[in-house]
Amino acid sequence: MCKTEAMNKCDILVIGSGAAGLTAALALAETHRVTVLAKGSLTGGSTAWAQGGIAAVLDAGDTFENHVRDTMIAGAGLNRRETVEFVIERAPRSIDRLVELGVPFNTEGADLHLTREGGHSHRRIVHVDDATGWAVQDALLRAARAHPNVTLLPGRACIDLITGRHGEKFSGDGRVWGAYALDEASGRVEAHVARATVLAAGGAGRVYQFSTAPRGATGDGIAMAWRAGARVSNMEMMQFHPTCLYNLEVKNFLITEAVRGEGGHLLHPETGHRYMADYDPERMELAPRDIVARANDDQIKRYGLDYVHLDISHQPPDFVRQHFPTIHEKLQGLGIDMTREPIPVVPAQHYTCGGVVIGLDARTDLPGLWAAGECTESGLHGANRLASNSLLECFVFGEAAARDILAGWDDLPPPPAIREWDESRVTDSDEEVVIKQNWTEIRRMMWNYVGIVRTTKRLERARNRIDLLAQEIEDYYGSFRVTTDLVELRNLHQCADLIVRSALARHESRGLHFTLDYPETDPLARDTVLVP
Repeated sequence: MCKTEAMNKCDILVIGSGAAGLTAALALAETHRVTVLAKGSLTGGSTAWAQGGIAAVLDAGDTFENHVRDTMIAGAGLNRRETVEFVIERAPRSIDRLVELGVPFNTEGADLHLTREGGHSHRRIVHVDDATGWAVQDALLRAARAHPNVTLLPGRACIDLITGRHGEKFSGDGRVWGAYALDEASGRVEAHVARATVLAAGGAGRVYQFSTAPRGATGDGIAMAWRAGARVSNMEMMQFHPTCLYNLEVKNFLITEAVRGEGGHLLHPETGHRYMADYDPERMELAPRDIVARANDDQIKRYGLDYVHLDISHQPPDFVRQHFPTIHEKLQGLGIDMTREPIPVVPAQHYTCGGVVIGLDARTDLPGLWAAGECTESGLHGANRLASNSLLECFVFGEAAARDILAGWDDLPPPPAIREWDESRVTDSDEEVVIKQNWTEIRRMMWNYVGIVRTTKRLERARNRIDLLAQEIEDYYGSFRVTTDLVELRNLHQCADLIVRSALARHESRGLHFTLDYPETDPLARDTVLVP
């Protein structure tokens, strides 16, 4: 029998090395040993890609209630108000903590500089130029590397959560004891066993053909939690960013919301018409992302365009270079001078608003499993995420998970004896083309049938194709040794299935879910909850 060579044990296992995972790890490491697993590199998640910033009420002219109202409006009333209040009221403390960690936020005199983004009624976005995520990721990683109780393990692709059914003595209680993970360097599967597990594995953006998400955003945490028995909610609420750079050489480069927040106009590339006046005349380019994304999609499809224009060249050149140095430099390298000419943009998948159901304590349905960040559905975002609320959610729920684990530590049972990974009935694959074919088919099908505008007929076509692929993928998984690509394909397929099932269950248009068959919004907002 071929098995893993080692059983790795720690007090607490954190799956994911982004803002949510590292926030939880640093809080937990004050008293316990924490292991952090990252697929690929430690900086490969979505946190480092976040350009905009972090929403927080810091200006005397702003209030928590304003931020709550903006969030609820963007979320089309599907948000849970207690969650929205919980997160927003903790935002200033999160910013203070990041300042303590050395994040070099932009300042204006003695105060932090605040910018504005779509859907916000006030300037409340704290930022580091237009590369906030990278600065946050760097500060958190430096702190984690310096902490003696934190072990960082990159190159680990998690396969499944370890539950009672993986114990030497079978248990059906659903308690989570860690995860099985592929060591991408050695090819061995390791069992990482812990008394508590925090799931912070990011979103499922790569289920779509066009996405601003990093390569590893394949819904691993959502799929693993679902297979282990946790509920998921609102998976149909997939956010599409209105402005991804259109360039055949560079894929998935995001043009931050703040470009519109600082006065950028959306224009028809041939006529120069500022068309947002036709869709949302009061808010124009500052309308929430779902409205702007649908407007861009409508312009492209109605007029047969490849892209639309985002133009901020009417602002002073020094202003543009100062506010958007990263974007300006990137575009300069591609022959586009955003201080003098418009930027070609298209909509692209950007954020997974649904996910694993959690409470204010970050607990999932499964004992021993907490979750935070984009893999969750906390009630904050509802039917559409308000710009720059995502990093904030990571900090608040990373802290909430740590606080709850520490408060109940003495009641957490020690792990039982866990079976090692068994590879006795599998071989190395001799047909890797199956993975590439299925991966491509899923992503193209989801973009064409489950995109910005949906119909029941398209969703049913998607469901039929997902069903056809299910047996083929499971047969492949059961026959060959796991690779990262195979793990991701399995999770992509699972998330595609959850998204389509959720979309078919919602007979209305609300927020990010817009269907031609049910164009009206129901008077009562209801979550779409799927139970394994």
